[in-house]
Amino acid sequence: MAKGPRSGHGPLTGVRVVELAGIGPGPFAAMLLADLGADVVRVDRPGGAGLGIDPASDLTNRNKRSVLLDLKSDKGPARVLDLVERADILIEGYRPGVAERLGVGPDACLARNPELVYGRMTGWGQDGPLAERAGHDIAYLALTGTLSMIGKPDEPPAVPANLVGDYAGGSLYLVVGVLAALQHARAHGEGQVVDAAIVDGAAHLATMIHGMLAAGSWQDRRGTNLLDGGCPFYGTYATSDGGHMAVGPLEGRFYAEFVRLLGIADAFPDRWDLARWDELRAAVTERFLTRTRAEWTEVFDGTDACVAPVLSLTEAPHHPHLAARSTFVEHSGLTQPAPAPRFSATPVSVRTGPALPGGDSAAVAADWDVPALRPADSPDTY
Repeated sequence: MAKGPRSGHGPLTGVRVVELAGIGPGPFAAMLLADLGADVVRVDRPGGAGLGIDPASDLTNRNKRSVLLDLKSDKGPARVLDLVERADILIEGYRPGVAERLGVGPDACLARNPELVYGRMTGWGQDGPLAERAGHDIAYLALTGTLSMIGKPDEPPAVPANLVGDYAGGSLYLVVGVLAALQHARAHGEGQVVDAAIVDGAAHLATMIHGMLAAGSWQDRRGTNLLDGGCPFYGTYATSDGGHMAVGPLEGRFYAEFVRLLGIADAFPDRWDLARWDELRAAVTERFLTRTRAEWTEVFDGTDACVAPVLSLTEAPHHPHLAARSTFVEHSGLTQPAPAPRFSATPVSVRTGPALPGGDSAAVAADWDVPALRPADSPDTY
């Protein structure tokens, strides 16, 4: 018999997470845990992060709570360890050795709480020749070969924002790691350290491509393969009004629908004739330039031709399909992607707006039973 929704705000309701404030993939990973229902307490530093946005607009801090602690003060590390004693997971994104010097490294935390899952988020990892060096998403993608696959063959590699490295290769792997370690901790009473390096995750994301490379079905040159823009029926095309359409009818029946609706069905009977791919691409390019994005959207609407308009960030929330699924939601006046994925028994939601630094000290002090966090007349900094 199916059970009704359980109490709480997601499948991780009851899980406690301490996040040591940072930028990029660490906060995003903690947001994912918070979206799934975990009670995430972010330990913010006085003065804020060195690189960031207005805290009131920082959506990666939604569904969290914040306390303000100075880890370089005498009492700051002790307060963090008080939280650690009551936590299931800790997430930090410092360079190797920094947390140890601050007194909140794995040894200190696991001594206080042997079942703790200690998640470490870095670009280069905790060891190796580059472990101590600074870096950002683009450098991690560059060394793993992932960046070399993105872009046109006659242009420099394209930069995919920080989505592929920081968030896909970093945050998502950290979340998988800490949840797997949490399962182990609950089954065996043994905590551990999770070393999530963006270089490892970004390399792992390309596993299928490495398999294709080994099989001889992928060339180690961008813009020449089936999935990297080299194929004329898997890519983007400009429309007459400066918009773009995304095309991806890889399967035969979908391709047949595509060329029929595009009006070139009789010109290229063998789509796998690689010698004619340039000719096919030119014909597709020419056809798309005859109409606007809206007109082509109408042509392909309701078909299996695997064609979609390329929407902007501000246009996407208004697409009928995304609107029907509430893929984007508005909370506290901010339009944002809704938590994902979805759960039948333990639904998730955006519960609170971005946590403001130090704004939840009193509530966390009470809920986590850490009286020393309780502010006096103003937010305390220890």
